[in-house]
Parts: sequence; structure tokens; C-alpha cells
Amino acid sequence: MDQNTPEKRRFQRIQFDAPCEIHWQDDMQTAEVLDISLKGVLVSRPAGWAASEGEPCELTIHLNDHESAIVMAVTLRHLEPDRLGFKIEYIDLESASHLKRLVELNLGDAELLERELSHLIE
Repeated sequence: MDQNTPEKRRFQRIQFDAPCEIHWQDDMQTAEVLDISLKGVLVSRPAGWAASEGEPCELTIHLNDHESAIVMAVTLRHLEPDRLGFKIEYIDLESASHLKRLVELNLGDAELLERELSHLIE
């Protein structure tokens, strides 16, 4: 991302290190989550990545040593040589609860979390 471009984000990014699986068409590749927000996820780019911007994927983020997971339908929004940025398109209720709790724990500010949730609903 260009450092001269003004930041337009309405959602706080949270640095988060967790393994994930990216499912695209009939392919599954593993990656590491770099950061996450209520609207998107940034992951390390797997070797041999072939999908283009705009492609729909499914992302599974493993939590607690694979005891639980956040599963979401995403769209590839940007590609970089070493990172992939995804926009969350759909997330089930259980996964949304895990994501909300993760954001809540890392923001440490209930008012900021409520503001982000209200932006999400808009």
C-alpha cells in the first residue's frame, strides 16, 4: 500500500498471528494471518498463489491450536508480492462471535468496539 495515500479505514486493524487456510476453486493453501478487522483480513501470500483480484475465496482462521476457527467467505481485494488482502463478504454467527471477541480483547475500548460495530451495520 502506498504510504502517501491517506488512510480511509473505518475499522481498526489488529495484528494477529494465526495459521489459516485459503480455499479457492479446488485449491487449498496455508498462510499466516498478519492482521484482521471486522471487515477484512491480511495474510501472508502462499507460494504459487494463482487467484486474481476480485476472486471469491473461503478463509478459515484457526484459533486455540485448532480447537475453534473463524470461517468466512471473502473476496481478494489486493495482491502484493508477500501479502494478500481480503474483504469479508459473509461470516456465520459463531465465527462472527469469535471475531468480535478477538477485536474486543485487542481494542481494549468498549466504546470503540461499539462504534466499529455500528459502522459494520451501516
